[in-house]
Amino acid sequence: MRRVGDTAIAAVTVVALGSGTWLLAAPDATHTPPQPAAAEGRPDPGEERLGAGALAPSPPTRIRIPSIRVNAPLTGLGLTPAGSLDVPPAGNKNLAGWYEAGTTPGETGTAIVAGHVDNAEGPAVFYDLGALKRGAAIEIDRRNGGVAVFTVDAVEVYPASAFPDDKVYGAAPRPELRVITCGGGYSKATGYQGNVVVFAHLTGSR
Repeated sequence: MRRVGDTAIAAVTVVALGSGTWLLAAPDATHTPPQPAAAEGRPDPGEERLGAGALAPSPPTRIRIPSIRVNAPLTGLGLTPAGSLDVPPAGNKNLAGWYEAGTTPGETGTAIVAGHVDNAEGPAVFYDLGALKRGAAIEIDRRNGGVAVFTVDAVEVYPASAFPDDKVYGAAPRPELRVITCGGGYSKATGYQGNVVVFAHLTGSR
């Protein structure tokens, strides 16, 4: 089981964030989403130490990642009957979700945001997530009118069979953020075989 905060999440949590159906249907769809370069998985220890103080809890309403042109509303996600994290509706390609029973982005702890890499029509909100670089900014609008600003520490890709639950979902002593989508190898038979995970920490607010 994967655990976020005090809630256990089943091991199938993030395997349904893209199917590659459009790759099969569109003859001109010749490439899969960008994958993280090895260098993006090695955070600079000095940069990791720089952070901002935790914010009061406030639900997030929008995520912006300017360097990869993401600007999307956020919807709350719960758990399925099987105990896995639910996913945003696949039909809305510009929609991401956050785990609303866990940490809100900006609070001390690990906040989780997830979104589709594609849907049946083509690329979706986090299609370019694997192209994100260390040091990039992620902005989260909050319901209280503020904005939490995170800095990317690392971008990694993991096969579904070796997903590092504790590393991704484990408790953190400072405000941290994980942004997750499908990635890794792609097979026509099985779809995407892993997940891209962005690790970031709070460095400012306004």
